[in-house]
Amino acid sequence: MNNELDSRFLAARRNYIASRFSMLNDMQREAVLTTEGPLLLLAGAGSGKTTVLINRIANILRYGRGSEGTKIPDFVRDEDVAFLENLPADPTQEQTDRADWLCALEPANPWNVIAITFTNKAAGEMKERLSNMLGASAEDIWAMTFHAACCRILRRYIDRCGYTSSFTIYDASDSERLMKEILRDQGLDDKTYPPRYVLSVIGRQKDRLISPEEMEEDSRSASDYRIVQIARVYGIYQKRLKDNNALDFDDILYVTVKLLQQDQEVREYYQRKFHYVLVDEYQDTNHVQYLLTELLAGSRRNICVVGDDDQSIYRFRGATIENILSFEEQYPGARVIRLEQNYRSTQSILDAANAVIAHNEGRKGKHLWTDNGTGEPILVYEAENEGAEGNFVASQILSKSRGHDFRNYAILYRTNAQSNSLEYALKRNGIPYRVIGGMRFFERAEIKDMLSYLCVINNRADDLRLNRIINNPPRGLGAKTIETVQKLAEAEGKSIYEVVCDPYNYGPLEKAAQKLLQFSALIEELAGLLANGMSLPEFYDELLLRTGYADMLLSKPTEENKTKLENVKELKSSIQSYLANTTEPTLSGFLEEISLYTDLEQYNEGDDAVVMMTIHSAKGLEFPHVFLVGFEDGLFPGMRAIGDRDEMEEERRLCYVAITRAKKSLTISHARMRMIYGRTASALPSRFLREIPENCIVKRGGYRPQVQETRRESYEKRIAKGSSYLSSAIRAQTAPSAPMPEFSKGDMVMHAAFGKGMVISVTKMGGDALLEVTFDDIGTKKLMAKAAGAHMKKL
Repeated sequence: MNNELDSRFLAARRNYIASRFSMLNDMQREAVLTTEGPLLLLAGAGSGKTTVLINRIANILRYGRGSEGTKIPDFVRDEDVAFLENLPADPTQEQTDRADWLCALEPANPWNVIAITFTNKAAGEMKERLSNMLGASAEDIWAMTFHAACCRILRRYIDRCGYTSSFTIYDASDSERLMKEILRDQGLDDKTYPPRYVLSVIGRQKDRLISPEEMEEDSRSASDYRIVQIARVYGIYQKRLKDNNALDFDDILYVTVKLLQQDQEVREYYQRKFHYVLVDEYQDTNHVQYLLTELLAGSRRNICVVGDDDQSIYRFRGATIENILSFEEQYPGARVIRLEQNYRSTQSILDAANAVIAHNEGRKGKHLWTDNGTGEPILVYEAENEGAEGNFVASQILSKSRGHDFRNYAILYRTNAQSNSLEYALKRNGIPYRVIGGMRFFERAEIKDMLSYLCVINNRADDLRLNRIINNPPRGLGAKTIETVQKLAEAEGKSIYEVVCDPYNYGPLEKAAQKLLQFSALIEELAGLLANGMSLPEFYDELLLRTGYADMLLSKPTEENKTKLENVKELKSSIQSYLANTTEPTLSGFLEEISLYTDLEQYNEGDDAVVMMTIHSAKGLEFPHVFLVGFEDGLFPGMRAIGDRDEMEEERRLCYVAITRAKKSLTISHARMRMIYGRTASALPSRFLREIPENCIVKRGGYRPQVQETRRESYEKRIAKGSSYLSSAIRAQTAPSAPMPEFSKGDMVMHAAFGKGMVISVTKMGGDALLEVTFDDIGTKKLMAKAAGAHMKKL
């Protein structure tokens, strides 16, 4: 071939491959055809990003580098070029097969592709769509969550980190229980060192890849004595986890990244394995997730990240928007493609979302548009109070739905505390509803009991779960006996189960020896059933029977026990669901899968009920009709965000997410008075309302822009004079002459807006003082003592 034919072939090859994705819009198709090197897809809400990911993977598997590569196979002849150039718009199967063969350039194998996302729901949808498009070969693609991908790596190589492959995963409540034990053993007061706060500090260290030894070294120069103690506890916590052959959620990522960094053989194995790395929801990644994807991509740099900087709303979980904003700096030469055509919402809804998010400075910038038409304007309703707001929402749902298809309606709110008045209104009007984000099924005590049995059978070193079940149902093993077993195990550096199996070797256990042996025999008997090939559902039935757990609930036929028994039996449905979606089912595989469930797994699109949830929980979902309630300053945006640029931009991104959940209609409501957390106070419409163009909205109720502005001016003047208001719409003035409250370093405090915390520094400033307070849930804040005094008290 000559240069002219070469050029013709390359153009014909790209044109043919592009024609295979003609159903996509121009920018989507460009993203699919861009296969080599780093690629950032800025995918706006409802822009079909999953469709792009699926088709991009299909392109990589069918045509490899064909759409971008300049290499021309030796077998290509002049007639092949002419064939491609003259293909009809609707080729025959024979013509398609020949064209596919000519245009494929080093197509990847399914196992050469890893596509990572955040939720099981998103991963499940991706797997299903890949299977529909690619058939059985899709099974070999690593389409899964971050945690699931890491677990798969660790099941194979975690022995190199000092664990065994039968490790178990502790959820948040398990970790908190273990931390409580450690704090008690170390003589540390859990009021000064709240377990959840301690775990959050440790989690931040793991995200930064800081080991217990490194944190302890760093803490020696710290002025905060509490941090010194937490650094010491961090080391003990990690040792206890390792002794139990267990990982917490943060460890799954932390240990995997450490393994890949430190073990060249493992790192190179996965870098050779994965030719293409795709990451969904990249705006929600934290530092350790960034490191993981960078390590997997390796020197090939074939990494495609899909995300929307305008939907980065998980800062409180450690997500950093910087990962997506600085992608081009981290990967020089990266291409950026914007997906701005929205297939979900009407233009009125998108105009509102575009206008609000445009006020943020820290963003890449894009503008959503749609062919769906203008649609109806956004309804803004001002209610007298939260009760009237609930009644209005209920009446709107009844009139719109006419008693049918309640699943098409969603009520979104900033905090769970807002749900009560809404639930009351829905109940009174006979409207079925479902609250997402309440107690998860797997957090119920009876379910955790059964899972603890399964975990111990899978991993005998799991002391935490063993302690939960050793006398549950009661077996005559008192607290004193169990405490003795624990001390003996600790003294000899053994697991509790090892001592339980050999009680006659320990004098203090002689009286309880027979009962302890009966328990260990039960565990070994159950494990034997699995080892001999019994299916998981049959095994679970035997577990209920042989442990006596079902009999315990049946012996006291209360309504509560009846519900518990139903829940315990329902766990079998989860086992059967796992079997239906797994080619090689194992007990450890089932335990791993359910340990990674999220609140979103509670949502079933088939339930004909109104959905109620926080805006954070709604991310990734869409509904024909959305009610966004509690649109008030102090509630949304929250009071702690007002005046803090980064926090305010996060709140605005959350507002953008809320608006773009709606497909056909959006109703925004706010109240003049609201009772929340037991107190009633006047409320002002959210400042975000002023950012929505007037031509996008219609107003009902008492909503009057001029009145709103007058009230806001008064409000802002009071702020300027030094008044301070409680978050979540509770506002209380502090008189200028109020004496400065006395706070000292080390004081434990409770703030009405920020929750529980500890004063870590006090700096005198004239007649006031600057307080630095570390709060359990939100980290460190700086507050003026006089302003804080109205809302914060010592514990």
